[in-house]
Amino acid sequence: MAVHIDGIFEETLKNEIKGSKLLVVGAGGIGCELLKTLVLTGFEDLHVIDLDTIELSNLNRQFLFHKQHIGRPKAIVAKESVLKFNPKAKIIAYHDSITNTQYNIEFFRQFSVVTNALDNVAARSHVNRMCLAADIPLIESGTSGYVGQVTVYKKKITECFECLPRKPQKTYPGCTIRNTPSEPVHCVVWAKHLFNQLFGVTDADEEVSPDVADSELDGSSLPNELGNVNRVSTREWVKSTNYDPVKLFTKLFSEDIIYLNKMNDLWKKRSRPKALNWNDLPDAVPGSSRQEDARIKDQMLWSTKQCAEIFKSSLTVLRKRAEEAGENEVLTWDKDDEHCMDFVASCSNLRAYCFHIPQQSKFDIKAIAGNIVPAIATTNAIIAGLIVLQVMKVLKGDISKCRTAFISENCSATKKIISSAQLEKPSSNCFVCSPKTPEVSIKLNVQTLTVKTLEEKVIKEKLHMVQPDVVINDGSGKILVSSDPEDMQEEVMVKPLSEFGITSETRLLCEDFFQCYKVLLIIQPTSELTGQEFEFETDVEDLKPGPSTRGDDASQAKEDGNIVFENVSDTEDAIRKEDEIMVVSESDDENGLQPPT
Repeated sequence: MAVHIDGIFEETLKNEIKGSKLLVVGAGGIGCELLKTLVLTGFEDLHVIDLDTIELSNLNRQFLFHKQHIGRPKAIVAKESVLKFNPKAKIIAYHDSITNTQYNIEFFRQFSVVTNALDNVAARSHVNRMCLAADIPLIESGTSGYVGQVTVYKKKITECFECLPRKPQKTYPGCTIRNTPSEPVHCVVWAKHLFNQLFGVTDADEEVSPDVADSELDGSSLPNELGNVNRVSTREWVKSTNYDPVKLFTKLFSEDIIYLNKMNDLWKKRSRPKALNWNDLPDAVPGSSRQEDARIKDQMLWSTKQCAEIFKSSLTVLRKRAEEAGENEVLTWDKDDEHCMDFVASCSNLRAYCFHIPQQSKFDIKAIAGNIVPAIATTNAIIAGLIVLQVMKVLKGDISKCRTAFISENCSATKKIISSAQLEKPSSNCFVCSPKTPEVSIKLNVQTLTVKTLEEKVIKEKLHMVQPDVVINDGSGKILVSSDPEDMQEEVMVKPLSEFGITSETRLLCEDFFQCYKVLLIIQPTSELTGQEFEFETDVEDLKPGPSTRGDDASQAKEDGNIVFENVSDTEDAIRKEDEIMVVSESDDENGLQPPT
C-alpha cells in the first residue's frame, strides 16, 4: 500500500488516509476501479453500496468480477476481490439501494468523504441532498466512452450537483410509439413495451395497440367499429389464444395496421403503413449489399420472413418460461438473454417494415434497447485516480485547491488529454442548495390529474424526492400526500386534485424530511395540455446559476470546446458536435439512450 512507503505522502496526509472513513456509492465500472485504487493507496475503512448484480456484459471492464461471479451482488464481490489486495482493510458492503431510509443523515455523517460512482440522475440527486444535509463533502464522477469528469461538492463552498440544469430524459409520446413511428428507436421501444405486456410488469402507459386518443385525430376519422370493440388487456387476449404465434402476428402486424390505416387524419402527410400476411412474407434481405461487410452473425440483417420465424421461436421459449415461473410471476427483459433479444429484434424489424422504416441488425437493436455506448476501462481507471487525488485534497482541508477535472477525447486545441477548471460557487437560484425555499410553477389539469400521479410522476420522478409529504399551504394544514404509506388510502390516491379544493395559485409545500429538502409547488390549472399530463412553467433560466466565474483555464477550455458542463456518466450518451462535448441523454441503464420503458 502506497501509504506505507516512505517518501510518497507527507506524514499528516498519511495519518488522514489511515484515519478516514469513506463511502463509495456504486460498484460498477468506476466503482470497481475506485475501490481498487483506494485500497492500493492505503485507505482501510471503506463502505460500498450497490443494488445491482453482476451480468456477463460487465466483465469486459469491471475487472473485480469474473465469470463465476455472474448473478452475485456487485458490492459483495467487489469487497471480496479488493480484500485480496489488502486483507487488513475493513470493508463493509451493502447489496442495497442508497435511497433506502436506513441510510439516513446520521449514516452519512460517519464518513469523511462520500464518492459517487453512479449511473443514474435520480440516485445522484438523492446522494447530493443527503451530503448537503449531513454537511459531508461529495466527489462526483462519470464517464462516457473516452470522456469523463470528476468534481467536488461542499455545502456553502461550491455548487451542488443540482445547481446546473440537466437535459430532460429522452422520451417519446405514446401516440408516436403506438400510431406513427418514424425512426428505428420508436419500433424498438414498441417491441420492449410488447415484451412487458406479454410477459413482464404491465403498465398502462406502455400499451401497444392503436391509440384512439391521438391528438391528431378529430374524431370523425375514427373507424366506425370502435364503439363495438370489447377491449381486454393484451396479455389476457394472448393467453386466450394460448400464445398462438400466428394469431398474435396477425393481430400486431396485420389487423392493427389495417385499423390504423382507417385513421385517415394520421396519413395526410405520412406514408400509410403496410400490413403483413403471415402466409406471404418477403424473403429478400433489405440492403443485401451491406451484408458483405458483416463480420459476426448478429450484424447480419434478417429478411421479413426470417423475422417472423424468429418471432415464433422466441415467443414459444418465452411462453414456456412464463408458465414455469408461475401465474403470479413475471419475466424481466434482459439485453444479454438471447431469446429476449430475439423477440425484441424480430418484433422491432417487423414493425419497421410495416411503417417503411429502415430495418436494423440484432447488434444495432441491442445497442438501442440496452442503452449501450462503449464503456472504456481505461477512462474509468483514469477517473478513479482523479477521484482519489481529490479525496486527498479534501482530507487535508484543501478544498480551495480542488478542481473539476475533465478527460477529453480530442486534445488538439489545448494539447492536454486531462484539463481542469476552478470549482463554481453555489448558485443563489439553485432549487436544492439555496437557503430560500424554491418556488416552482406547474401547469396541470386539476380535473384529471390524480394525487397518485402528483406523487409518483411530479414529486418523486421529476423532483427526485424519496419520502415526500405534501401539505396544502393555505393555513389549513391539510395533508395531500404522506410519507407514511399506511396514511395513504387507495381511494384517495385515485381522486383528482380538484376534489381537494386545489385551484389557481394553490401552493403545495412538498417536503422530504429524509433528504432535508423542500419545494413550494405553485399550481396553474389548465385544460389545454396535449400529449402530456403536466408542464413545469417555471423558466429553466430561473434555476440556472449566474454568469460563470470559472478561472482562465476554464474560459480557455470552453472556447476550445473541451469542457463538459454536465456530469457525464456510464449511462449518459455523449456526442461530439463541432468539437464540443454535449450530453444528449441521461439514463437509468448503462450507457446512453433511454427509451421510456
